[in-house]
Amino acid sequence: MSIVEAIFLGLIQGLTEFLPISSSGHLRVVSAFLGWPDPGAAFTAVSQIGTELAVLLYFRKRIWAILSTWTRSLFVSELRSDMNARMGWYVIIGTIPIGVLGLALEEQIDSVFRDLRLIALTLIVFGVFLGMADRYTRKHRTLVDLSVGRGLVYGLFQTLALIPGVSRSGATVTGGMLLGFKRADAAEYAFLLAMPAVFASGLYKLTDIGPNEYAGWTATIVGTVVAFFVGFAVIAWLMRFISTHSFMPFVYYRCALGVLILALVSFGVLDPRGGEVPQEPTPAVSQEEQGREEEAEDGSERASEPSPSASPSTAPSPSPSTDPVTGWPIDPETGLAQDPATGQYRDPDTGQNVQIDPETGLPIDPYTGRPYDPTADSAAAQ
Repeated sequence: MSIVEAIFLGLIQGLTEFLPISSSGHLRVVSAFLGWPDPGAAFTAVSQIGTELAVLLYFRKRIWAILSTWTRSLFVSELRSDMNARMGWYVIIGTIPIGVLGLALEEQIDSVFRDLRLIALTLIVFGVFLGMADRYTRKHRTLVDLSVGRGLVYGLFQTLALIPGVSRSGATVTGGMLLGFKRADAAEYAFLLAMPAVFASGLYKLTDIGPNEYAGWTATIVGTVVAFFVGFAVIAWLMRFISTHSFMPFVYYRCALGVLILALVSFGVLDPRGGEVPQEPTPAVSQEEQGREEEAEDGSERASEPSPSASPSTAPSPSPSTDPVTGWPIDPETGLAQDPATGQYRDPDTGQNVQIDPETGLPIDPYTGRPYDPTADSAAAQ
């Protein structure tokens, strides 16, 4: 990943993390729109540390009051009824569901959950849920009305954010409004609840950053720093906005984006599991061969005769020396594009970054986890 890509994706992360429109979904979708490889779940998780540091800075007084009061309440029983001490327990309890499911569904989060069709559907469906909760619920509760049960319900809604396109803030705010909480109070608790999960996920995924990932250390650090500064500005704006406005503009945006993604995938403009679908020119010979096939179907005797041009057409065409999307050179041994800077391999046919199986020397399919031979697949297709 280049520095320019890292800066741009960090900007997207900062802009979309706190808005109920899904930052992880936007990182995936924007990369596909621009023809870039999927930045990966590791880059997404680590860059979110930057936006959560923005939450830490923005709510620093409230967070310090919660941490200090909760810690002292462990030893001073009189403090256990204090709202800040209770809030500490509510955040802990609400974090348990996403921690358990996040570890259980790690493989799916890194692979099938990043399909553009699934992201588009979740943008639309959960956008409609957000709109219905915003418009039809009675929002009369404040954070003082939080309880263990309500905190756990918040946490269950947060687990939906494991699917890119749902939106962590969108899901938890939707749950909060369904419980009757005011918009600003629902959003504040959603941001506080996200901090343990996001920091834990980001630190856990730090071990995945390296030469086998499209986003290396430098790009990830740059994207995280950009996300911090942009995220701080966005959270300050959003808390003012929702105090006097509804979430409906975000609902309309989610639905429009979801429909656009489904349309582009349906027309073949976007590969649902990769980046932009490369448009390869059709050789003139293929049109002649198609004409001969049509004549053969009509019973033409001329089509049955051997054609002088048939023999050279059976030979496989030479593979391009570089990947047209990334510009990386094609490794002749594996048939894959390889980043000369990081050594990362990319399958030009699927647009996916892949790792090499040390035993067979073949690339590993990120969706099945099994080695496959891309050269054999290309020959079979021809």
